[in-house]
Amino acid sequence: MNNLIRGFSFVMTLLAVLLPVAAGAEEKKLDCKLAFSSREWSALYTSAVGEGTVTCEDGSKLAVSIRAKGVGISAGKWKIDEGKGTFTHVREIGDVLGHYAAVGADAGLAKAGSAKVLSKGKVSLALVGKGEGWDIGIAVSEFTIDKIVAPSR
Repeated sequence: MNNLIRGFSFVMTLLAVLLPVAAGAEEKKLDCKLAFSSREWSALYTSAVGEGTVTCEDGSKLAVSIRAKGVGISAGKWKIDEGKGTFTHVREIGDVLGHYAAVGADAGLAKAGSAKVLSKGKVSLALVGKGEGWDIGIAVSEFTIDKIVAPSR
Protein backbone atom coordinates (compact mmCIF):
# COMPACT_ATOMS: atom_id res chain seq x y z
CA MET A 1 0.00 0.00 0.00
CA ASN A 2 2.88 2.37 0.85
CA ASN A 3 4.39 1.80 -2.61
CA LEU A 4 1.05 2.55 -4.24
CA ILE A 5 0.77 5.83 -2.32
CA ARG A 6 4.37 6.75 -3.20
CA GLY A 7 3.76 5.87 -6.84
CA PHE A 8 0.57 7.94 -6.93
CA SER A 9 2.36 10.88 -5.25
CA PHE A 10 5.19 10.63 -7.78
CA VAL A 11 2.76 10.66 -10.74
CA MET A 12 0.81 13.62 -9.30
CA THR A 13 4.05 15.54 -8.69
CA LEU A 14 5.22 14.77 -12.21
CA LEU A 15 1.91 15.96 -13.66
CA ALA A 16 2.03 19.14 -11.57
CA VAL A 17 5.47 19.90 -12.99
CA LEU A 18 4.88 18.85 -16.61
CA LEU A 19 1.41 20.28 -17.25
CA PRO A 20 2.42 23.95 -16.82
CA VAL A 21 5.53 23.30 -18.94
CA ALA A 22 3.43 21.73 -21.68
CA ALA A 23 0.89 24.57 -21.51
CA GLY A 24 3.72 27.11 -21.63
CA ALA A 25 5.24 25.37 -24.66
CA GLU A 26 2.05 26.10 -26.61
CA GLU A 27 1.90 29.69 -25.36
CA LYS A 28 2.64 32.20 -28.08
CA LYS A 29 6.02 33.88 -27.66
CA LEU A 30 6.74 37.09 -29.52
CA ASP A 31 10.28 38.23 -30.30
CA CYS A 32 10.52 41.94 -29.42
CA LYS A 33 13.47 44.34 -29.38
CA LEU A 34 14.03 47.79 -27.89
CA ALA A 35 16.23 50.49 -29.45
CA PHE A 36 16.78 53.43 -27.10
CA SER A 37 18.85 56.38 -25.99
CA SER A 38 19.07 57.68 -22.43
CA ARG A 39 20.76 60.13 -20.10
CA GLU A 40 21.58 59.22 -16.50
CA TRP A 41 23.05 60.82 -13.43
CA SER A 42 23.61 59.54 -9.94
CA ALA A 43 24.72 60.86 -6.58
CA LEU A 44 23.28 58.39 -4.08
CA TYR A 45 19.99 58.79 -5.95
CA THR A 46 19.98 57.53 -9.55
CA SER A 47 17.84 59.02 -12.31
CA ALA A 48 17.68 58.23 -16.01
CA VAL A 49 15.34 59.29 -18.79
CA GLY A 50 15.17 58.35 -22.43
CA GLU A 51 13.11 57.35 -25.42
CA GLY A 52 13.02 54.39 -27.70
CA THR A 53 11.08 52.14 -30.01
CA VAL A 54 9.91 48.59 -29.40
CA THR A 55 9.55 46.47 -32.53
CA CYS A 56 8.22 42.93 -32.62
CA GLU A 57 8.52 40.17 -35.20
CA ASP A 58 4.78 40.41 -35.99
CA GLY A 59 5.34 43.96 -37.35
CA SER A 60 3.96 45.81 -34.33
CA LYS A 61 5.84 48.92 -33.27
CA LEU A 62 5.56 51.18 -30.23
CA ALA A 63 7.24 54.49 -29.34
CA VAL A 64 8.16 54.43 -25.66
CA SER A 65 9.60 56.61 -22.93
CA ILE A 66 12.06 55.17 -20.45
CA ARG A 67 12.58 56.23 -16.84
CA ALA A 68 14.77 54.73 -14.18
CA LYS A 69 15.12 55.80 -10.60
CA GLY A 70 16.72 54.24 -7.62
CA VAL A 71 18.85 54.53 -4.54
CA GLY A 72 22.23 53.17 -3.63
CA ILE A 73 25.86 54.01 -3.26
CA SER A 74 26.63 55.47 -6.66
CA ALA A 75 27.92 58.51 -8.48
CA GLY A 76 28.24 59.42 -12.12
CA LYS A 77 26.88 60.94 -15.29
CA TRP A 78 26.19 58.81 -18.34
CA LYS A 79 24.57 58.84 -21.75
CA ILE A 80 23.72 55.97 -24.05
CA ASP A 81 22.88 56.76 -27.68
CA GLU A 82 22.55 53.34 -29.29
CA GLY A 83 21.13 51.10 -26.60
CA LYS A 84 19.51 47.80 -27.43
CA GLY A 85 17.21 45.54 -25.47
CA THR A 86 15.80 42.06 -25.96
CA PHE A 87 12.56 40.98 -24.29
CA THR A 88 11.65 37.41 -23.34
CA HIS A 89 8.25 35.85 -22.55
CA VAL A 90 6.25 38.46 -24.47
CA ARG A 91 2.83 37.44 -25.84
CA GLU A 92 1.82 40.84 -27.29
CA ILE A 93 3.58 44.18 -27.60
CA GLY A 94 1.70 45.67 -24.63
CA ASP A 95 3.44 43.15 -22.33
CA VAL A 96 6.65 45.22 -22.56
CA LEU A 97 5.05 48.24 -20.82
CA GLY A 98 5.31 48.71 -17.08
CA HIS A 99 7.71 48.63 -14.15
CA TYR A 100 10.80 46.41 -14.12
CA ALA A 101 13.06 45.71 -11.14
CA ALA A 102 16.83 45.99 -11.44
CA VAL A 103 19.84 45.60 -9.21
CA GLY A 104 23.09 46.76 -10.71
CA ALA A 105 26.73 47.21 -9.91
CA ASP A 106 28.54 49.48 -12.36
CA ALA A 107 32.00 50.80 -12.89
CA GLY A 108 32.55 52.52 -16.20
CA LEU A 109 34.54 55.25 -17.91
CA ALA A 110 34.05 57.19 -21.16
CA LYS A 111 32.99 55.04 -24.10
CA ALA A 112 32.52 52.01 -21.84
CA GLY A 113 29.68 49.55 -22.14
CA SER A 114 26.75 48.79 -19.90
CA ALA A 115 24.57 45.70 -19.49
CA LYS A 116 21.58 45.02 -17.25
CA VAL A 117 18.91 42.37 -16.91
CA LEU A 118 15.51 43.52 -15.65
CA SER A 119 12.35 41.60 -14.83
CA LYS A 120 8.63 42.24 -14.58
CA GLY A 121 6.78 39.06 -13.69
CA LYS A 122 7.49 36.59 -16.49
CA VAL A 123 8.73 39.28 -18.88
CA SER A 124 12.47 39.96 -18.81
CA LEU A 125 14.52 42.61 -20.57
CA ALA A 126 18.25 42.39 -21.24
CA LEU A 127 19.76 45.82 -21.98
CA VAL A 128 23.14 46.58 -23.55
CA GLY A 129 24.57 49.85 -24.68
CA LYS A 130 27.69 51.84 -25.27
CA GLY A 131 27.93 55.26 -23.81
CA GLU A 132 29.96 58.19 -22.74
CA GLY A 133 30.54 59.33 -19.20
CA TRP A 134 31.32 57.58 -15.97
CA ASP A 135 29.48 55.67 -13.32
CA ILE A 136 30.51 53.80 -10.22
CA GLY A 137 28.48 52.17 -7.50
CA ILE A 138 25.64 49.87 -6.60
CA ALA A 139 21.99 50.80 -6.98
CA VAL A 140 18.59 49.19 -6.67
CA SER A 141 16.28 50.76 -9.17
CA GLU A 142 12.94 50.69 -10.87
CA PHE A 143 12.94 50.86 -14.65
CA THR A 144 9.69 51.96 -16.32
CA ILE A 145 8.64 51.71 -19.95
CA ASP A 146 5.59 53.77 -20.96
CA LYS A 147 3.87 54.25 -24.28
CA ILE A 148 4.43 57.69 -25.80
CA VAL A 149 1.05 59.18 -26.59
CA ALA A 150 0.97 61.66 -29.45
CA PRO A 151 -0.57 64.99 -28.40
CA SER A 152 -4.13 65.47 -29.61
CA ARG A 153 -4.91 68.45 -31.81
